[in-house]
Amino acid sequence: MSEVTVTVRGEHEARVAPERATIRVGVRAEGPERTAVVEQVMRLAEPVRSSITERAEASSVVDWTSKRLSVRAERPWSSEGKRLAPVYYASIDFTATFAEGSELSIWVSDISPWDGVEVGWVDWHLTPETRTQVERAVAAEAVGVAVTRAEAYAGALGLDEVTPLEIADVGLISSGQPAPGAPMLKARGAVAFAADSAPAMEYEPEEIVISATVEARFLAR
Repeated sequence: MSEVTVTVRGEHEARVAPERATIRVGVRAEGPERTAVVEQVMRLAEPVRSSITERAEASSVVDWTSKRLSVRAERPWSSEGKRLAPVYYASIDFTATFAEGSELSIWVSDISPWDGVEVGWVDWHLTPETRTQVERAVAAEAVGVAVTRAEAYAGALGLDEVTPLEIADVGLISSGQPAPGAPMLKARGAVAFAADSAPAMEYEPEEIVISATVEARFLAR
């Protein structure tokens, strides 16, 4: 056997501690009078906004946003099947990205008992710079795994030289189209908070898993 084409797959993953935590917080109010509901939600949202801006000035919050006031009305049904007077619902949503999980924990413990506040899910993630560095390193390791496999196959056939012909993301060589699958970067273990949780909210985020899979075709001689 003088030469043979070898097609292999290479995989690699890295686990990295999160560097940032982004949380969503909503402020809600409801009642029979639209104007009163709007005024109430604006009043309830102001201390939340102030607490975020104070932490932004202290650099514990690295980024934050506030959505515009949202108001809607619904007419509920009575037990006798009659439409009742409208009930108005108003909300303002905030997102805040913390540089330290401990600072996030303290802030959530502070605001969760406040009237109208609903604390949502936490998204643990990396800075763009770290994500890019880790993704490049993981992709390079996946290519190395593919090369090692190709060399192993060639050696088993009594061949000692492999020349790369193609390398691509998984699915591109075999079908010409990208295969569906999980994204390269994924965070596990999102955390939710409730207003009736323990006074001190402490948690340990799971590591972020960054993985890469490549397919490669070699000519073995």
